[in-house]
Amino acid sequence: MKFAPQQELAPDQDISLDQVRYPQYGRYLEEYVPGQLFVHPRGYTFSQSAIDFFSRTYMQCNPLYLDLEYAKSHGFEQIPASPQMVFNVVLSLGVQNDSEKVIANLGYYNAQFLAPVFPGDTVRAMTMVVDRKERGEDKPGIVTIRTLGLNQHQQVVLQYERKLMVAYRGDRLPTVPVAEGATPAFPWQEDASVELPDALPTAIRHVTQSVTGWNTYAEHFQAGDIIVHNNGRTISEEHFALTYQVGNTHPLHYDKVFSQSLSGPMSGNPIVYGGLVFAWLEGLASRDLSENALWELGFTEGYHTQPAVAGDTVYALSRILRVEAAPDELQDHAAVVSVQFIGVKNITAAAALEQYGSDLFIKENSKKGLGKEKISHKIFEIERRLLVKKRG
Repeated sequence: MKFAPQQELAPDQDISLDQVRYPQYGRYLEEYVPGQLFVHPRGYTFSQSAIDFFSRTYMQCNPLYLDLEYAKSHGFEQIPASPQMVFNVVLSLGVQNDSEKVIANLGYYNAQFLAPVFPGDTVRAMTMVVDRKERGEDKPGIVTIRTLGLNQHQQVVLQYERKLMVAYRGDRLPTVPVAEGATPAFPWQEDASVELPDALPTAIRHVTQSVTGWNTYAEHFQAGDIIVHNNGRTISEEHFALTYQVGNTHPLHYDKVFSQSLSGPMSGNPIVYGGLVFAWLEGLASRDLSENALWELGFTEGYHTQPAVAGDTVYALSRILRVEAAPDELQDHAAVVSVQFIGVKNITAAAALEQYGSDLFIKENSKKGLGKEKISHKIFEIERRLLVKKRG
């Protein structure tokens, strides 16, 4: 295919300010319609190098996401992407439609990791608007959405709900409209099943005990245990590049001019994308909690209680809520461990527990009704469920 030689055209072209465009992404409150479906642009192909980079950047200690021979010995054909990576990618793919204009992300609910993602898999995302609650014109409202991550075989690998605080558009510019055309199916699973490798039940009967994680088998956890994770992680301006590496397009996380134009607690330097904070906290806890986990089943009732910025140091604590038998063939070899997971900043986990005690584990949104002050050091809380193998 041959093209004509390129010539300079600009000096002879009339300039018309009547044809200026200002594309706007995300949505304002009145632009969310229950039942509306967003098929998000772009997909993300998981490479082995990206999987390895994510696990090491976020200090993951579970060898399932680091060690090929370990993964194979547990029935996985390759090293799977950590569920945290899958979550960060799927959420980020949806930002352009879902949340690029939201005031606040109010919480994560009913997240379920339904199948592994391996090197070479390509994941795309779609979102359905479930509900919109208005509180009067010029007041922000609440939007509930459901998001799916699907691989190249149209298999759901992740599904979750989010609640967003969203402003009215008023006289501001409209956003890019939803694409026209036939609406595809939205295969949300109400009674979801997790698809783990068929070889897993047999493999864990014979796998040798790990030289690490000597105190992180299912038998080592019981309801009521509080685990104070020792190490912290200071976040630098590295978070700018890491945000776009998972595909997140919200300017709040890397555009200082945009951030400083805001008012309120979000004004100032770009804040760290919350998914990255979650991933660092989860990694910091992994050698004490999930080093022998066979899978992250999901999480719910979680939200960021304070933002983090470059220079903040984050720490984590875990409280064991329940230990119960795994289903079917796994019941003799693994257990389901439910965990309340807490993140703090600029104070060690041990110091936070000493200073705040049991108040650290009371949900921040419940504090006002109980006549308690919110904790300024607390940045994150969520409930997780892990499939953890028994010592055997």
